[in-house]
Parts: sequence; structure tokens; C-alpha cells
Amino acid sequence: MHELSHRHRMLVLAICCMSLLIVSLDNTVLNVALPEMRREFDASVAGLQWTIDAYTLGMASLLMLAGSTADRIGRRKVFLAGLVTFTAGSLLCSLAPTLGWLIAFRVVQAVGAAMLNPVAMSIITNTFTEPAQRARAIGVWGAVAGISMAAGPLIGGLLVDSIGWRSIFWVNLPIGLAALVLTLRYVPESRAERPRRPDPVGQLLIMALLGSLTYGIIEAPAAGPTSPLIVGCALTAVAALAGLLVYEPRREDPLIDLRFFRSAPFSGANVIAICTFAALTGFLFLNTLYLQEVRGLDALHAGLFMVPLAAPTLFFAPLSGRLVATRGPRLPLVVAGVAMGGSGLMFAVLSAETSTPLLLTGYVLFGVGFGMVNSPVTNTALSGMPRSQAGVAAAIASTSRQTGGALGVAVIGAVLAAGLARGGDFSTAARPGWWIITLCGAAVLGLGLLTSGRWARETAARTAAELEPKDSPEPAAGRRPA
Repeated sequence: MHELSHRHRMLVLAICCMSLLIVSLDNTVLNVALPEMRREFDASVAGLQWTIDAYTLGMASLLMLAGSTADRIGRRKVFLAGLVTFTAGSLLCSLAPTLGWLIAFRVVQAVGAAMLNPVAMSIITNTFTEPAQRARAIGVWGAVAGISMAAGPLIGGLLVDSIGWRSIFWVNLPIGLAALVLTLRYVPESRAERPRRPDPVGQLLIMALLGSLTYGIIEAPAAGPTSPLIVGCALTAVAALAGLLVYEPRREDPLIDLRFFRSAPFSGANVIAICTFAALTGFLFLNTLYLQEVRGLDALHAGLFMVPLAAPTLFFAPLSGRLVATRGPRLPLVVAGVAMGGSGLMFAVLSAETSTPLLLTGYVLFGVGFGMVNSPVTNTALSGMPRSQAGVAAAIASTSRQTGGALGVAVIGAVLAAGLARGGDFSTAARPGWWIITLCGAAVLGLGLLTSGRWARETAARTAAELEPKDSPEPAAGRRPA
């Protein structure tokens, strides 16, 4: 790819961030619409979980396929296909006549979204080749991701209360079409110098693992943990994981190169992403239901209550990007872990939801933590990886985010449903969920400290040297050419 001007690179970054905006927004914007959808469709808690997890699970299952395919056939081609599919899926969601159709159309959205997130990150990685510039670009990317996800409930509340829940999906249409036109005009084509062969067996194993695990968790409260259905899901998940661990290392071009995980920063970043997004989606799921079902707020006022969550994210996400570029990932990860864990602890121990000042303080703390975590996770996951595998590395990081999001709703929703089924009030039923969020924050803190020191950097350097194609002059992402 020929050298682009600074202005052209900024345009490419802006286009990629437009796609991220709508994809990330749809992770959380639907939360405040859940009570209205529950009334319109007469849905159960499990049905509400599926409107969210159909999207996150679909993305998680397909992200690595999309990333490797883009590296092989062309990132611009796959990015364009993703914009078309996501925009069409958004239109279909706005027209869904039943809950079942809405869930199905959310899967269509997920297919398009899977072609956008990792591919956009791969485009950014190959556009910004100088390490400091790349760190700043990733900081902007992380800021957009954090802001859009944290602002989702506020935007959703405004739309649901003024127009209706279907308008949530209309927002994607003009942004998706604008990004499509701009991509055709400004985004250059790029691909890996050595195309990687498809891995259909690996893809099926990933889908079986994530699908059976999430389905089993969501349906366990209703079916019973020892029912044949749930036991079958557990056995399928274990078999699929074992299959991946045995099959993938034997392939020359695996869908998941397990050598990536020999890098402690890379492994840590992905586990942190799972914990962070599990905490976020669980946090939003519990709070939006509480504010509307228990406090009786409408969607608009429930969204406004979330402003103290979105506002710190707006400030701290770009600050985190600058800190990562100048001081490395450790400080942002420590702040993120302490803030997110502290927020969960306030709800678990102090029942913060029952006191408005404590509730808003908990929101501020969580917003600070979530704002700080995205940039170090993304930068660390890509740092040191060969640019020829940037799509795959970015896809694994994105898969971790979406897997965490799906598991957060599945696990915390299942815990809530089980507590309500036993006849407890909402606060009592939600308390185990708040402890799970607290543990997620503690994991972010511990892993952030463990995987950002000298030992961790040495494992990253060894892994980068092992992964670097011997016949390719490409420098690894995040490393200067010799």
C-alpha cells in the first residue's frame, strides 16, 4: 500500500470509527428498551437475554473468520460487505413483527458487525505504521468504543421515550450508508502478503463452543442445571474446546494461532477484555431492569440516570489512549480494575441501587473504569504482532470482547432469573450478579499488573519473533522496522 498523506490517514481512521460507533452502540443501546419490548412481545427474562446475546454471540462466533478472510481476500472488500449487511440487518430489526424475528434479524446484524470491527482495526494497523501514531489512533478507536457503548443507554432512552424502541435501529441507517460511500472513495485495499487458507473445521468448533456455552447458561434456570439439554450443552462445549486445542496446532494456517497466547500481554489483554465486557453488559442489564421495573422510571429517565456512567467514559477514554502512548498500559489497567471492582462492591455490599447518591457514585466509578480499559486492551493485543496477521489478532481481541459481553448477560441474567424464581425481591436476586462484577474488576486489576511488567514484555518479544514470517520484510505491529 502506497504511503498516504496525514489527512488521508485521518479520513480512514474516521471512517473506521464510524463503523465502530454503530457496531458498539448496538451492544448496549437496546438495554433501556427491554421493558417496553417485554410488554409488547410478552417476553421472559431469557427472551430478553437473547435479544442481546444473539448479537454479541453471533459476532463472537464469526469475528475470527471475518478477520482471516479479510487478510486473505482484501480488507476493503470485507469491510464494504459488512457495512451493507449490518445496515440491512438494522432495517430488518426495526421491522420485526415478533420477538423471534427480532432475534433472527439481530443475527443478521451480527454477521455484518463481525466483518466490521476486526477488519477496521486491521485497516488502522496497516494505515498507521509508525508505533506512536498507531498508539494514538488506537487510543481514538478505544475512546469511540468506550463512549458509544457507555452512551448507548442514554441514546436508547431518548429514542425509546420519544419515538419508540424500533427507532434505535434507524440511527444505524444514515451512518452505515455514509460510511459505505466514504469507504468506496477513501479506503485503500490491503491484504496479507501470504494469504491464509480457510479453516472451516476450526470455525465450526468455535461456533459450537460459544453457542452451546451461552445457550446452556441462559436456559439453565428454566430447564434445570441437570436436565439433559443443559448437560448436553456442557458436554458439547467441553468437546469443542478439546477439539480446538488438538486440531488447531496441527494446521499450517489455523483459524486461531495458539502461539499468540504465548505472549503474556496478548493473553492478558484478551482475558481482561472478557472480564470487562462481562462486567459492562451485566451492569447495564441489571441497572436498566432495576430502574424501570423497580423504580418505575420510563426509558428516557432511565437513560438520563446513566449519564454519570457515560460522562466519565467520554473523558477518560481519550486520556487512557494518551497514557498508553506515553507511559504504557499498566496505569490505565490498574485504575480500571480498581474503579470497576469498587463500583461492583458498592452494589454488592452497600446495596447502592437503593440510594440515589450511592447509585450515581457507583455509575461514575464504573464509567471511569470502563473508559480507562479499552485503549490498553486493544493496543496490547496488537502490539508485537506481524501486520500480516493483524486481522486475526484484532479479531481475537474483538472476539474476547463479544464473548465477555455474551457471557455477562447470560451468567448475570441467569443468576437474576434464578433469584426471582425463588421469590426474592430484585435487590436480593441481583446481589450475586454484583459480586460477579466485583470479581471481574479484581481480575482486570490483577491481570493488568501481572501482564505489563518486564517478564510479560519478554514473552511478547519472543512470541513476535516466532510469529514473524521468515520471508517477509514486514515489521511487526507496534515495532519499528530495523
